[in-house]
Amino acid sequence: MNVLLCPLNDPGYLYPALAVGRELRRRAHTVHVLAGPRAAPVVTVAGLDVSAVTDDRALSVACWTVRGPEQYTEVARAVRRLRPDVLVTSVLCHGALVAAEAAGLPVVVLGLAAHLWPYRSGGAGPVDTHDRTWRLTETLKHYQALREAVGLAPRHDRHPDTPLLGTTFLLRGHPVVEPAGAELPPAVRHVGPCWWEPEPPSTEPLPDSKPLVYVHLGRTFGGASLWPRLNAAFTSGTYRAVVELGRSGAPEADADADLVVGRRPWMGPLVDRADLVLTNATSAPVLAALLRGKPLLVAPNGSEQQVLAADCLRAGVARRLPEPGAPAADLRAAVEATAHDPELRARAQEIGGLLADGKSETRASDAVESAAH
Repeated sequence: MNVLLCPLNDPGYLYPALAVGRELRRRAHTVHVLAGPRAAPVVTVAGLDVSAVTDDRALSVACWTVRGPEQYTEVARAVRRLRPDVLVTSVLCHGALVAAEAAGLPVVVLGLAAHLWPYRSGGAGPVDTHDRTWRLTETLKHYQALREAVGLAPRHDRHPDTPLLGTTFLLRGHPVVEPAGAELPPAVRHVGPCWWEPEPPSTEPLPDSKPLVYVHLGRTFGGASLWPRLNAAFTSGTYRAVVELGRSGAPEADADADLVVGRRPWMGPLVDRADLVLTNATSAPVLAALLRGKPLLVAPNGSEQQVLAADCLRAGVARRLPEPGAPAADLRAAVEATAHDPELRARAQEIGGLLADGKSETRASDAVESAAH
């Protein structure tokens, strides 16, 4: 079987696709990965073959709403050259979805840890349903505009989300964190984390003079920055924080705050060392925490953050960070309480065990093989 991986090239989307690609390669399938200049070295480290694109922005999640035509062009060109039997892509990678449809190819979509769009029935209530419907409507605007731009005829699907789900849509979470009674679309299945990341350098220094909190920043989406609360929570406190900037902007750490700030292409060893993970609640840090049985302190803003934070709170693996403007003592107390809550930790370990036992790369690769056949 000939597989073309067309993931968004940002780590949170690229790494799980590489985990699936490595398992498919282990099964003796031919695997190529569409990658721009920044992602290509990581693909090589993962032991997979690069199909190069010259424009990093075409496969950047930051440009998913505006670079659809360029993305489509890159994927379509690779399809003509490599003649794959199946595409594997990321949620929000509309260029790959449309290119697969135009070429008559099955496409497997690798999603996030939580389902973002409406359930077939059930859910967490009217507000949740309204937010999911709004999110689907906004996503479809960009998808439909791209289909029109490349000349595809209008679709007439029974459910509006159908074209976004591909042949099969894979979630990297677990059913236990979904709202009770929520019914996912038939094309959607849970496979688990599909965890992979580059090995850290052996010389990477890890702070050890204080107990550690791992902090992973996400986009603010116009919401509140975490920096004022981080500065307050980690000044004159018990804990030191290692802050991963991720896709966020420039650091705003106070000189007196006990914060070690940087951008690293890995997080596992730091999460292993930490007593908890503080995050806006994007998929990668949430899954890293749960796989290692660490409780979460969440401060969501937009997009998947609100959905995944609500899932974590409902599942009993997280507390919510006090709101902006909270006294520094309350912020420090929230860190201490989360780190030393035995029920949170036990529940995180329980769900982490379910995620680890799921053999996610195996399940995901089974789904790719099934789609191709």
